[in-house]
Amino acid sequence: MEDLGRHGVTMLLKVDHERLGFGQKPWTVVLSGPALGDLRSIHSDFHTLREALEYCLPRLRDLPGDWEWLEGYSLY
Repeated sequence: MEDLGRHGVTMLLKVDHERLGFGQKPWTVVLSGPALGDLRSIHSDFHTLREALEYCLPRLRDLPGDWEWLEGYSLY
């Protein structure tokens, strides 16, 4: 998350205890900032933290600009 901040991305990661265990998506990720360009923000809810990261990392890598540094980050 620190690296995202250094590259112009604000990240909010939240788990909502009220949505845990009820079949809802308790994890929320919000990415915003100038590094996202025209996209402006990424915001979605997920069942797991892994799902959130699997959703966000490829979208960042596909953005125009210098995102090669993300290649060093893997979920596996």
